[in-house]
Amino acid sequence: MQRWKVKIAYDGTEFSGWQVQPEKRTVQREINSALARIHQGQQVNVTASGRTDAGVHAKGQIIHFDSPLQIPADRWSKALGAHLPDDIQIIESVPVSAGFHARFDAAAKEYRYFVRCGQERDVFSRHYAHHVYKQLDERAMQSALDHLVGTFDFSSFCASNTNVVDKVRTLFEVRVERIADDQLVFVFRGNGFLYNMVRIITGTVLAVGTGEKDAGEMVTIRDERDRRFAGKTAPGHGLYLWDVYYKDV
Repeated sequence: MQRWKVKIAYDGTEFSGWQVQPEKRTVQREINSALARIHQGQQVNVTASGRTDAGVHAKGQIIHFDSPLQIPADRWSKALGAHLPDDIQIIESVPVSAGFHARFDAAAKEYRYFVRCGQERDVFSRHYAHHVYKQLDERAMQSALDHLVGTFDFSSFCASNTNVVDKVRTLFEVRVERIADDQLVFVFRGNGFLYNMVRIITGTVLAVGTGEKDAGEMVTIRDERDRRFAGKTAPGHGLYLWDVYYKDV
């Protein structure tokens, strides 16, 4: 039995998230179905580095599974990809030790959130970036984000319906970059993320960018540890799970 570490990308537009749900199209359901075909109907358990919500995309999701099949490493990606729809791509397949775990061995994750701004809406990016109909103050937003670098209780930036007790996380890097005149990307890299954490931080920082909030308010919002103090949750379609980092594989 060989354990495989597989890097995948997917367009989340037509998916109801990663996790299998009754009567809904999910990424995990498609992966499970593809593996079952390869294994002649046998169910194969798949574990991901983390879940993504409906509409959220991935450039570097990591999964692992065990297989008894003697398929060479250079053929696994093609074998699995041949049974997957066009909105899921297999990037890389690597044999790993039996103790490797896609979720628990992750040392850090990187998320990116894409935003377009201005009065002109781009119909072709409507599923891949959040549009804000105002100009955004890049410096003010970066000033606000700087208050989040480090180890904090991020309760203010976590969905209120979560069951997670320990909400302390460490953000190694949080920055905003202008990648075009009307396009920005927010980059988040940390040791872990709470449910909706990136989207709530983004929604709050966008309020700073439009002038609705002051950059200094981020400290108060952070320290209150209360979801009611933060801004709106930004839509899922602008969010990408960009990469997952591991110390040893």
